[in-house]
Amino acid sequence: MRVFKFGGASVKDADGVKNVASVLQKVGYKNVLIVVSAMGKTTNALEVVIKNYFDNKPELQSAIQEVKKYHNQILIDLFEDELHPIYKKIATFFEELNAFCKTNKSPDYNFVYDQIIGFGELISSTILSDYLNDNGLKNNWVDVREQIKTDNYYRRANVNWEETQRLITSNFNSSVLNITQGFLGSDPNNFTTTLGREGSDYTAAIYAYCLNADSVTIWKDVPGVLNADPRYFENAQLLNQISYREAIELAFYGASVIHPKTLQPLQGKEIPLYVKSFLNPEAPGTRIGKNSTLDPMVPCFIVKKNQVLISLSSLDFSYIVEENISEIFNLLHLYKMKVDVIQNSAISFSVCVDNIYNNLDKLLHHLKAKFKVTCHENVSLYTIRHYNQASINQIEAGKTVLLKQLTQETVQVVSK
Repeated sequence: MRVFKFGGASVKDADGVKNVASVLQKVGYKNVLIVVSAMGKTTNALEVVIKNYFDNKPELQSAIQEVKKYHNQILIDLFEDELHPIYKKIATFFEELNAFCKTNKSPDYNFVYDQIIGFGELISSTILSDYLNDNGLKNNWVDVREQIKTDNYYRRANVNWEETQRLITSNFNSSVLNITQGFLGSDPNNFTTTLGREGSDYTAAIYAYCLNADSVTIWKDVPGVLNADPRYFENAQLLNQISYREAIELAFYGASVIHPKTLQPLQGKEIPLYVKSFLNPEAPGTRIGKNSTLDPMVPCFIVKKNQVLISLSSLDFSYIVEENISEIFNLLHLYKMKVDVIQNSAISFSVCVDNIYNNLDKLLHHLKAKFKVTCHENVSLYTIRHYNQASINQIEAGKTVLLKQLTQETVQVVSK
């Protein structure tokens, strides 16, 4: 069993869907499970739907129509017969989306987010499945929500591994090509949950773990794992191989190629992960596995934009000790802040966070009751693994450095 994950860029239009069929013909599709993301920028478009649902009801239908129009064009390009069953299937999904928007009573943003956002993956996987069936690649469409069970921590749900293992092993037909959705699961009440942005990689790893897969391949529009994001850094280099440990470090610091949760289940069963190009599927790409040294040994750059740097100091010049730090972390947890860097001295404490849930104002209000607070928004966090002085000079050039932290293998710089 091999698990293939195709991201949004690989199925962004009709040509992309056709290329997935071409990739499968070239690399084989026997005993393969495909995990597919929403098409192109559909997730972003559905986030506009969600925003309008809460803040601008008159524009809600217009936003939904934009999503529908985008997918209808792909349908027209792929399926010439206007009576093809796929048109009814996709129309049904939009009927369900509209029905939810009309009947939902919950004011919980995170709950609503998960119920709406998942339509992207449901639609993309259905289109891909029908296209492959029509072109000789017979397959079985699987609703991932019936197999991956989670808690109800919406937008970043935690997997119930025991129940998920039971459902996958008892309901999975590995003798045929299977297609399912990334990113999604369901809670004990069968409401849709999501595993966090870029969670489709994690979905592939969950299935690989439960099915004891031979490998996982993530198909990207880049040749493999690069030592830097080419959108922000020039002359990015392909990494031929890296170890699980190194990949987990890169993922932890925010490398966009691999989801932070993806590698743990693969490492547990020593399942190799390949990152390859869907534009050149027969190229070797990058292999991530046990005891694979970094090849080539070069600095690896990661940047996270739109971060928040919060600096605290005691009001009376007393030490910031364990009791204070414990309280600070309790507040960070309460307001769902993702912590990326911490630094403290005797009377100060700084933390760089990702304000995913937009709770910054509430957090700052709480902190100001006990601390002197300085806050820098829209800062960038740069991380370099295996740094040298030249690489540090490169990321500091022309910037105001607000925080800098060095360890033996890693340097992190927060700058404006």
